[in-house]
Amino acid sequence: MRTVLVPVAVVAFVAPCLIAGVVASEPALAAPRTGQASLSDVTGGDSPRLSCAVPAIKVGSAGSLRAFHRAMAACADRFWAERFAAAGLPYSSPEVTITSGADSVCGRVSGTGAHYCPDQRAIVIRITRQDLRDPFRMNVAHSVAHEWGHHVQQLTGVLKAHEALYLPASQRARTVLSHRLEMQAECYAGVFYSAALKSIGPGIAWDDWLDAVRQAEESEVHGKPRNLAFWQDRGYRGGATGFCNTWTAARAKVG
Repeated sequence: MRTVLVPVAVVAFVAPCLIAGVVASEPALAAPRTGQASLSDVTGGDSPRLSCAVPAIKVGSAGSLRAFHRAMAACADRFWAERFAAAGLPYSSPEVTITSGADSVCGRVSGTGAHYCPDQRAIVIRITRQDLRDPFRMNVAHSVAHEWGHHVQQLTGVLKAHEALYLPASQRARTVLSHRLEMQAECYAGVFYSAALKSIGPGIAWDDWLDAVRQAEESEVHGKPRNLAFWQDRGYRGGATGFCNTWTAARAKVG
């Protein structure tokens, strides 16, 4: 049976490429109130299934991985443009760079996986050796879905609010706020999957995917894998951004 890898860099963004974060002793106060309200209030309504042409990936083929990422990006862009329009909010697409190197539009990137660069409103996806050796579709797809969640946070003012809280906060409070940010991006990925998963052809049952996420390595930036799985599933089953308010959630759900 194929081993499903869920590396931290894929489950969530790599910290150095995101604005310095934000955390307060009462992270509920970070619940962004700038433009986010319309999306936060959406807990129902029509969420039609997307029909996205996402191609196959060939083992060892960087070209097929690039084509897959481009198709995933087009699918995510379409989905979020429609969600923003439905909420009466302006939407703009991120710049998407797919590379196997370390240089990008937001400077030199470290580590592997995917990154979101707020200042440039850019998603940088790095094709890794692991991707080439074992290009499991859901692993690869998540690098797009999660980073698009950070772009949604940028467009709705969440990242700006996060930064304002993070800078003066204690280290402990920063850690909690970082978790809240990451859990919300996971939830937004789940909302996207609620419409697009069938088109992606993930190659794994949803419950099995969540089990794999729960077994991923824990990191200080992203929080407990079981909570990442919880929020991803909440977005998937809720199918709307209103289910993704991690800012007022109990500490145990974002640890």
